[in-house]
Amino acid sequence: MARPTTYATPICLALSVLAAVGIILGLVTEEVMYPIGFLVPTVGYEAYRTEGASTRWASWAMVGLVVALIVLVVAGVDYDLRELLGSDRTSVGGQDIPLGDIKVVFPAAIGILAVLLITRTRGVYTRWLAGIIFVTSAAIVYLTAPEALGDLVERI
Repeated sequence: MARPTTYATPICLALSVLAAVGIILGLVTEEVMYPIGFLVPTVGYEAYRTEGASTRWASWAMVGLVVALIVLVVAGVDYDLRELLGSDRTSVGGQDIPLGDIKVVFPAAIGILAVLLITRTRGVYTRWLAGIIFVTSAAIVYLTAPEALGDLVERI
């Protein structure tokens, strides 16, 4: 059954403003937790709104990745996934992404899942939320490792 859209427009507008504030605060202070923290409500609402089989798993995977990312950043964990997987690349949502620091790979995977949601859903609000998530995840990658964003754009 379709989710109600009565308040979806003001909610999406508020989440857009919230994400923009998080990105701006992150860029000004060079603190990655602002965009990550301000992304949490958007990812939660996205998980609530999605209904299809493939879109539902993608949105819940984003929830898990955001929670894991918060834990990793707060704990100060630095881990290179190339060592664990023994490869320079992996596939997320059918897209190859370069591996490296886990705090770069997780937001990159969130961005790819957002693109998957944009392409596989028919819902206007789900696409809107996925767009917010994509832009914010790109800002997170930039704040974590600016050179990695250029590398991701080149390789994808």
